[in-house]
Amino acid sequence: MRNNQKRRAAFEEPSYWQSFSDMMSALTLIFILIIAITLAIYRQKTTDLERTQVELNAAQQDLEQAKENLEQSRLEIEASNKELEQSLAELQAAYQQAAMTQEELNTAYQQIADAQANLENAQKELADTKSELQDIVGIRTDIIGELQERFNNSTMKVDPQTGSITFSADVLFSFNSYDISRQTQEILKEVIPMYLEVLLQDNYVPYIAEIIIEGHTDTVSDYQTNMVLSFNRANSVAKFCMNPANGLSEEKIELLRCLLTVNGRSFSNPVYDEETGEVDPEASRRVEIKFRLKEDEMIERIAEVLGQEPQTE
Repeated sequence: MRNNQKRRAAFEEPSYWQSFSDMMSALTLIFILIIAITLAIYRQKTTDLERTQVELNAAQQDLEQAKENLEQSRLEIEASNKELEQSLAELQAAYQQAAMTQEELNTAYQQIADAQANLENAQKELADTKSELQDIVGIRTDIIGELQERFNNSTMKVDPQTGSITFSADVLFSFNSYDISRQTQEILKEVIPMYLEVLLQDNYVPYIAEIIIEGHTDTVSDYQTNMVLSFNRANSVAKFCMNPANGLSEEKIELLRCLLTVNGRSFSNPVYDEETGEVDPEASRRVEIKFRLKEDEMIERIAEVLGQEPQTE
């Protein structure tokens, strides 16, 4: 009888091992929840960056809006950083109250350090992306602004939208000719180097895809004849630009050789009279010099900064 009472008393004693196991299970669950929160935040940030890339590809001509979206993403990441830091602080407090072993505590601290390092890297990438976007957005504006400043006291006007300049073919050439008249060569020697030296500056050249010289005609004669004439006129201006006697240095000519494109457009892009709505023959006979930026390359650079693959059609 006395032995039975001892056994019953032993079973009735509280199980401290089971309580410790429950406590460890609760801590493990907390740790899993923290990891899940971290993964959710990471996925949210990845989703935000993908959405930013899609919006950027769909609105290349409205990069200011892209900057606002990027700023919003930065604010969201900052808010996420605060939430994660609060979660990490709560986790540290839980670990201190749980009487963990030294090895487990060291592991937890290392995970916290890694998470903080990841957050710092994300913040740095965000700052670099913002700086990159600001540079890209400002390139066209900077080029056109500098061109307008250079031509401020000139009769030649720079298109404020495209940055192109236009020469009247009637001034440059005789009727049905593509030889530049002598009286206009001095004008070209003044205007062309002033225009091209802006585009060929070291801070702009990496962004220039093409410098284009285009010839245009009126609708007189057939399309093919005008195509040959328009190309020959544009090519005459190109040869003039490539001649070092006309103002450009040998170094600038070497750069221009890699970028220059000559096009003949015949009468495919005539100029219309604003009052009558009909083709203006005199205005249609022209030679344009313009530039094209490396927009595709810019998109690829942005995609690389965002850590995403650029979309292709």
